Amino acid sequence: MNGNALLLNSSCPLLKQEDIKDPNDFDFGIALDALQFKVVEKGKLRTKLLFCFLWGLRNLSSLGQNLKTSTFDGDIIFTIFISIMGLILFSLIIANLQKLFQFDLIRVEEMRVRRGDVEQWMSHRMLPNNLRERIRRHEQYKWQETKGVEEDSLIQNLPRDLRRDLKRHLCWSLLKKVPIFEKMDKQLLDTLCDRLKPALFTDKSFIIREGDPVEEMHFLMRGTLLTLTTNGGRTGFFNSVHLKAGDFCGDELLTWALDPHTSSSSLPISTRTVQAVTDIEAFALTADDLKFVASQFRRVHSKQLQHTFKLFSQQWRTWAACFIQVAWRQHCRNKLEKSLREEENKLQATLAKQSTNAPSLGAAIYASRFAGNVRCALRRNHTTGTESSPTLPRLLHKPAEPDFSEKK
Repeated sequence: MNGNALLLNSSCPLLKQEDIKDPNDFDFGIALDALQFKVVEKGKLRTKLLFCFLWGLRNLSSLGQNLKTSTFDGDIIFTIFISIMGLILFSLIIANLQKLFQFDLIRVEEMRVRRGDVEQWMSHRMLPNNLRERIRRHEQYKWQETKGVEEDSLIQNLPRDLRRDLKRHLCWSLLKKVPIFEKMDKQLLDTLCDRLKPALFTDKSFIIREGDPVEEMHFLMRGTLLTLTTNGGRTGFFNSVHLKAGDFCGDELLTWALDPHTSSSSLPISTRTVQAVTDIEAFALTADDLKFVASQFRRVHSKQLQHTFKLFSQQWRTWAACFIQVAWRQHCRNKLEKSLREEENKLQATLAKQSTNAPSLGAAIYASRFAGNVRCALRRNHTTGTESSPTLPRLLHKPAEPDFSEKK
């Protein structure tokens, strides 16, 4: 075996093309590297595969320029094939990059044209600078999120089954976070998803103000909202809550939608002001769509839905907090009145004891006046301390009870 190897090496030495001096020496061409590294001999399969992969990748990326072929036809044809494949792959990469750049250039040009149209319109309407800046920020944020694609029209033009699957992918997990919708079946959630519309708001923009009619219910996907109320501008009353992803606002509209006697011409009045703290991405449900979906709630157990709705409704939470506050003030007032009566009883008992011991008339008059002054002082302090404790109806009206019962 060793003798044959020595004979083969002496007869066909592994020489590079520039080292071949004798015309009788064999030119191994593109197979020289594999023979020099003894890849063709028996060994590990993994080493052979890795070497072949590296050899092919290196020569395809260089378009076969590093290959030194022999005069053998097979070597020449294989090298030509590698060069052509490398050129094809390089052309495909260039074509894809060109399409990507063209797409970006088209989008940038569309954005530039739209921005110019918006600027021209704002100049024509002579809008103030603060409104212009807010419009620019909204357009920029909308473009950043949608890349110039009108999502609403795109989704509406899709077939019904594809639109349902797409809306389910976008909205299903969000709606399941809303406790009021947890008990809905799959069919109702599909109906709800199909009627949701995307909505974008920039930071510091007002989604709705206290006292305005509520036209939409919003389900927050990303960002932070600040909801606050002053109970119609009442002096000394203020309540604020931050909403995050998974929360919702506009629950007054849900209570309105559950009433079968309401109509779109008499929308509910917002009890809170909702303002965006950061850039907001949400889904909106209009009054008419919510009216249709809410009618299906009556098929679910009403008591459980009532408790869930009250627990997560900001309007009911505010009322409950005010109710607890007023109840505590009433408790403090009753406790103060009880202590006042006890002090009066003690004083009357002392006066009665003194009259039994036959005190002087002057001492009795003095004690009586002293007791009267003490009572007046206690009542005056009590009135001052409880003057700012109004009863519950004056502090905050109780929200209307949500009616989830099925009406026949």
